[in-house]
Amino acid sequence: MSYGFVRTACASPVVTVADCKKNADNIISLIKRAEKDKVALLVLPELALTGYTCGDLFLQPVLLQSALKELERVALCVHTVTVIVGVPVINNGILYNTAAVICHGEIKGFVPKSFIPNYSEFYEYRHFAPAENGSYSTEIQISGKKPYSVPFGTDLIFADSEDSSISLAVEICEDVWTVTPPSLRYALQGATIIANCSASNEVIGKASFRRSLIQAHSARVFGAYLYADAGSGESTTDVVFSAHNIIAENGTILSESQPFSSEDGYIVADIDVQKLVYERRKTTTFAQNMRSELKKADKPRIIPLSFTKFDEKDTLRRTISPFPFIPQETTRRTERCTEVTALQTQGLVKRLAHTHAKSAVIGLSGGLDSTLALLITVQAFRKLSLDTKGIIAVTMPCFGTTERTYNNARTLADSLGLTFMDIPIKNAVIQHFKDIGQDETVHDVTYENSQARERTQVLMDIANKNSGLVIGTGDLSELALGWATYNGDHMSMYGVNSSIPKTLVRHLVNWFADSFESEGNTKAAVVLRDILDTPVSPELLPPENGQISQKTEDIVGPYELHDFVLYYFLRWGFEPEKILFLEERAFGKTYSRETMLKWLRIFYRRFFSQQFKRSCLPDGAKVGTVSISPRGDWRMPSDAEAAAWLERLETLT
Repeated sequence: MSYGFVRTACASPVVTVADCKKNADNIISLIKRAEKDKVALLVLPELALTGYTCGDLFLQPVLLQSALKELERVALCVHTVTVIVGVPVINNGILYNTAAVICHGEIKGFVPKSFIPNYSEFYEYRHFAPAENGSYSTEIQISGKKPYSVPFGTDLIFADSEDSSISLAVEICEDVWTVTPPSLRYALQGATIIANCSASNEVIGKASFRRSLIQAHSARVFGAYLYADAGSGESTTDVVFSAHNIIAENGTILSESQPFSSEDGYIVADIDVQKLVYERRKTTTFAQNMRSELKKADKPRIIPLSFTKFDEKDTLRRTISPFPFIPQETTRRTERCTEVTALQTQGLVKRLAHTHAKSAVIGLSGGLDSTLALLITVQAFRKLSLDTKGIIAVTMPCFGTTERTYNNARTLADSLGLTFMDIPIKNAVIQHFKDIGQDETVHDVTYENSQARERTQVLMDIANKNSGLVIGTGDLSELALGWATYNGDHMSMYGVNSSIPKTLVRHLVNWFADSFESEGNTKAAVVLRDILDTPVSPELLPPENGQISQKTEDIVGPYELHDFVLYYFLRWGFEPEKILFLEERAFGKTYSRETMLKWLRIFYRRFFSQQFKRSCLPDGAKVGTVSISPRGDWRMPSDAEAAAWLERLETLT
């Protein structure tokens, strides 16, 4: 199974200007390398067979004839990889700068360059006609042992004969730098992969701009964009080329060769066509634009190809982070924490201001979630220039509360200058047990949930008494799994963590600890680090030897696995088999396949069965790309069945 992956490569063969034979030899070497790497699509630069810097030699028949002859030789050396290479081609007596698409020993199409630059250091109009002049034949003849006709034009889409979602279109260099790149049209016509054969010279600052352009453009077309740049060997009479190759996917750079870093700039990446198709289907405005495009009279010519299929046994040529919600690079992770907390804070600021709340009430357990909610509330009060004494941190010890979490809650509130309330609820819960006939020695769901609902009642009443809001502490991961007591900790007046997955909560609290340390609030920093070291627990069952006895991840599974599944299930709509495939690449050294399957089943069962809790969530601002608010991103019937997803898992061992 390919799971929608297509292995792609870009390379910049060393060029000898005007020596097509040598250039073909170098191209063939790269083709052999790509085929050894099981690449399905290899993109090479603009005019790679001749060299981009031939100047008026492009008017010489000898060069043009040699280029076509060597192109045919290159084609015969193509076996398992589809190759795109730049070559000058005469059509109806006019010279065009084209990209030849080669598959299984045959040239499948020629795509001429649409926009011909003739400014600054560029003077291509001296030699080449733009495709828009419309004077070319839609097919040209290729000689050889078995002559055949080859489609020619800018209306070509190359689609896999078995999987039409793998579809390719080509543009050339300047085309992508224009206001209306042809790739916009190609994407709306169904092309998921855009290849660009380029010869973009270097000047100061251009590499950075080029990177931003390709990255942004791949997002604009909801596609994969493969940019192959000219490099070593091109004439340096007036300009220099750097072999700056880029493979981008929907706004993410998968692979990039740094300018001047290597002779051939060879890069490989596995693009995920399933992600692209899902994003286009999900983004309804894409379909609206697509309908407008399809109403036009001109329709694309679909050229069938057979792309080499990805082998799931091979090493995946893309990074699969075990923590998809968290940037791996330190600087970006810090930026993410800053941005996320700003979003959380702004959401709460608006709600506090709108309700004219005089206080904010938080149940502070000494755990991660309530700690993050408290820290966000402190930021909101500071932004509103409110006295933080108006933040009422309430600890409500009961049967499962340990000395560690109790002391951490008290110390944290004290270090931040808040109002702290210690309200033991044990007696109230015992009285409740008597009222409903619950045996105190039976540690069942009633035993646990009674504590959670008693705490919520206390918080709500304190908020009423102090003209305040109860700030919800539950996070995205808990809500996805339904790990919350209905109308207990499930309920609040505003949920600041509702869009924050558990794995990110930890990094945000750690980021706050670093911030307090740099500000000189050592007391707050120390207690936050101890909270980070405390096992995740609802603390509803009695401790054992003073230690937490009820660990959440022993019951519902590791949050790092659940967050991984949550991301790929909701953000990209991946099927269970593909999620497991990716999990193994991300966690293969940490968990066995059997363990991953176990918790994957638990995830689907809980996610479907617990929707009723998500259908009536309190308000809370969306922060990331994954949200389960019933008013925003996720609308699902509470009685939907997980059978189809679980059935898919039964085929896996």
